[in-house]
Parts: sequence; C-alpha cells; structure tokens
Amino acid sequence: MALKISLRPHERIVIAGAVIANGEKRSELVIENRVPILREKDLLREAEADTPCKRIYYVVQLMYFDEENLKSHHEKYWGLVKDVLAAAPSMAVYVGRISECLIGNRYYQALRFAHELIEYEKEVLSRVVESNECI
Repeated sequence: MALKISLRPHERIVIAGAVIANGEKRSELVIENRVPILREKDLLREAEADTPCKRIYYVVQLMYFDEENLKSHHEKYWGLVKDVLAAAPSMAVYVGRISECLIGNRYYQALRFAHELIEYEKEVLSRVVESNECI
C-alpha cells in the first residue's frame, strides 16, 4: 500500500537517506515502496543529541536509515541503555518498548517510543531541578 505525504512549503523530509526539500507551494508525494522516511520535525541531528535519551533516539534513527552498520548501532544502543537504566531505573518501561521494537526490526515504531523516552527524561530532569531549588 502506498504512503501519501503532504509537505508544507519549504518543509524537508528524509527518504531512504536522501534529504528532500519542498519548494514554495504545498505538495504531495506518494511513496510506493517501503523505505525509511522521517519528517524534518522528527529528525535529530547528532549535535542535538545532548542528553542520554536523545543519544538513544539518535542511535535508533541511525538504525532506521543505516542498515549496513546495524551491528555497530545496536552495540551503541545497548551501551547507552545500560548507562541510562543505571542512572534512572524508572525509564525501564520506555526502554523496554524501544528494545522490543528493535528486536522485531520495527525501527520507526522504536523512534516513536524513543520520543516518549525523551519526554519522560525532560520530566525527570525538571523534577531534579525543582528539588535542587528547594535546598
């Protein structure tokens, strides 16, 4: 089944590793085969991966686009997960969902759960900041 994507003016999208920029007008693309696709708003650049959970998202994103180096990306992922869970065991539920998807080669779904992990990380960090302000 084909995937229909509407792009706003000047919106970018990555399709199978190619960055495509839309022009002045709204446009539609129809993707007729299975390829990795991410909208610009969901794309995380390496320089933006500035927290442990964002680094997990970034590595999962690499898995999604770079099948040739899956083994290396998986090794990085499991190392990051080990560190994150040692620091914040409450993240285990989120990491479990991501890991389950990765084991099943469902990388796009894993990215969705990794986004939830980033949101939870923000919540945890805000609580830490609040508790430090009370001291």
